[in-house]
Amino acid sequence: MMRAVVYDKPFSVTVKEVEKPKILHPDDIIVKVTTSCICGSDLHMYEGRTAAKAGIVFGHENMGLVDEVGQGVTLLKKGDRVVMPFNVACGRCLNCEEGKSAFCTLVNPGFAGGAYGYVAMGPYPGGQAEYVRVPFADFNALLLPAGTEHEEDFALLADIFPTGWHGVELSGFRPGESIAVFGAGPVGLMAAYSAVLRGAAEVYVVDRVPERLAKAKEIGCTPIDFGASDPVEQILKLRGGKEVDRGVDAVGYQATTGDGKTEQPNAVIEGLIRVVRPTGGLGIPGLYVPSDPGAPDAASAKGYISFPFGKLFEKGLTIGTGQCNVKAYNRYLRDLIISGRAKPGFVVSHNVSLNEAADAYEKFDKRIDGYTKVLLHP
Repeated sequence: MMRAVVYDKPFSVTVKEVEKPKILHPDDIIVKVTTSCICGSDLHMYEGRTAAKAGIVFGHENMGLVDEVGQGVTLLKKGDRVVMPFNVACGRCLNCEEGKSAFCTLVNPGFAGGAYGYVAMGPYPGGQAEYVRVPFADFNALLLPAGTEHEEDFALLADIFPTGWHGVELSGFRPGESIAVFGAGPVGLMAAYSAVLRGAAEVYVVDRVPERLAKAKEIGCTPIDFGASDPVEQILKLRGGKEVDRGVDAVGYQATTGDGKTEQPNAVIEGLIRVVRPTGGLGIPGLYVPSDPGAPDAASAKGYISFPFGKLFEKGLTIGTGQCNVKAYNRYLRDLIISGRAKPGFVVSHNVSLNEAADAYEKFDKRIDGYTKVLLHP
């Protein structure tokens, strides 16, 4: 048996004893988890805004040490330090061969892609636990330098650093351009940081939480408080009326109006269409779901989001969407960390033990006590 973070009901998780994973296929490894992160997308399940059922073990951002090795694994050995993309992928289907591992068609039939510890994304228990099983391990586990150096930075390779980079990539960004990132949660801050690393001339970051906006300012971005007034108007005023070249939605379907309480699922998409110049691009890594039991209206409950398509068409804007193909980026971002050129760990606010997970979820969900990115350590 082992300890793991288990979903009970909306706004309730508990650290419980569950069965320790076993090798089920020759290509599997078992990893002894050293760090697992709480992700903003975990909050969608935590808040009861998905079809997640009681008993699911959370955790799709996982790293640790190889503890057991299946007979078919050839690139890894016991004791290796590894980090796993949140995507569970086979490495063999058409999409995986084309580098689109987030949309693997083998690991979760009937759904585009698989992940650890996430509703509808396959039979893969999460890693907010002492151990996690990694299928197709030679493909899914990224080897890291031995030791404990860069633990916070490397942990972010599982999801948010590649996902932020992916959001910028989806927008069609080129060095020297300006970009607006809506949302300064972990993914939004990583998108802004990625834009800085990639040579953005100006980066605007929209949020209403003071700690998040302060983090954006620390990395050289211009913070925009949408709780004060219309963020688009603020950006246009700062730019003398000029729109930005690119925009990133790092919020998703639980977007709100300026009060931070009234949900408006199309708020960010509408804002991006307004603030991005004609023929510019929008990158949307923020999560949108096909059904939402807690949606504010009947249409969005079924995954239908309205937005001004006419203005989108008039401006000739391009849109890139979808989950991040972590494998397309993680080894390069790892090497940026090793070289000292990237230090994404600045976004981490708290390191806590696995036993403190329930309290950490509550504080992260309420955006209190400076909880911006939480790392759990079994």
